[in-house]
Amino acid sequence: MNPQDLWLRPAGVADLPALERIAASSVHGIGSLPKNPERLLRRLELAEQSFQSEDVASGEESYLFLLEWQGRVIGCSGIAASAGFRERFYSYRNEFMVHASKGLHVNKRMHTLHLCHDLTGATLLTSFFIEPEFEATVAPELLSRARLLFIRRFADRFPGARVAAEMPGVSDAQGHSPFWSAVGERFFKMSYPEAERVSEGRSRSLIADLMPRTPVYVGLLPTAAQMSIGQLHPVGQLPFEILFREGFEADTYVDVFDAGPTVVAHLDQIATVRAARTLTVQDEPAPPGARQTPDAGLGWGLMVAGDRCSFRACLAPVPTGGALATASDAARRLGVKPGERVDVAPLHLDDVTQEDGHEA
Repeated sequence: MNPQDLWLRPAGVADLPALERIAASSVHGIGSLPKNPERLLRRLELAEQSFQSEDVASGEESYLFLLEWQGRVIGCSGIAASAGFRERFYSYRNEFMVHASKGLHVNKRMHTLHLCHDLTGATLLTSFFIEPEFEATVAPELLSRARLLFIRRFADRFPGARVAAEMPGVSDAQGHSPFWSAVGERFFKMSYPEAERVSEGRSRSLIADLMPRTPVYVGLLPTAAQMSIGQLHPVGQLPFEILFREGFEADTYVDVFDAGPTVVAHLDQIATVRAARTLTVQDEPAPPGARQTPDAGLGWGLMVAGDRCSFRACLAPVPTGGALATASDAARRLGVKPGERVDVAPLHLDDVTQEDGHEA
């Protein structure tokens, strides 16, 4: 696959057929992509409005991007500007409580889950999906990490200092979740897939109304439920690994539905954001004899350009210096003009962490 055949763009209402196809392929647990045409259309309408709005950001904005390869939509990813905009955003927080008795010489450390809304207001990464045949290519890197450059480029639209992403937890082909069966179903009296449909894409108000506020003692749960806490559904492994390399941490929070890990990072500590730099587009031809390919000794990078409604992202060789020639293939694909800026980050994060002395 030629990486230069990939490009990412904003989604709009005209993309409903493509999004329906993606939603039909997604598994239970990706609640932001419901298998419902009307709700998908509302999702696209909100995304289109968010990209086009000139109003001051309210936090209600929800962005959705589509990844294309040779004109075919092969994936999507999204951003919610502020988790829990209309209501508190609930998660379970991992904690350990110590129970001790001097008389019995007993000191016991117990794993507990506490219902919390610590992540309310955080920027939330959502809706990651890539067609299986492209999972082993560079396409997922562009699909996931271009969102981080979008947040950096339009920082005024994202008030939260933290960025989070809920990863799908353990469930079977029928949508049965051992954690939900042991905890949520006791109070909701409905299956995991039913709860997702009723909650309109993981609404936390439903949880707040019916779930107990006392800690959940993990040791009292069935073994299958205990083992599922913080574990990934196979479809979550790829996006998890990408964000883990970015510096996201997964030890503190789990999802209230299926106990999948919720990864969190401060925006200024995310590897792609730290490493990003800005190129200025200059009206000049490429140097004589130079080829815009890796053979010319240029590293590959993620490049983004445009305002919100014309946002574009692609993979391209990065030129030396601080300029991008209008004659370059990247400039043509991004549709940029002299004087405009292009944000770029390295394709490979290993180089970033080695240079900065950080581990991602």
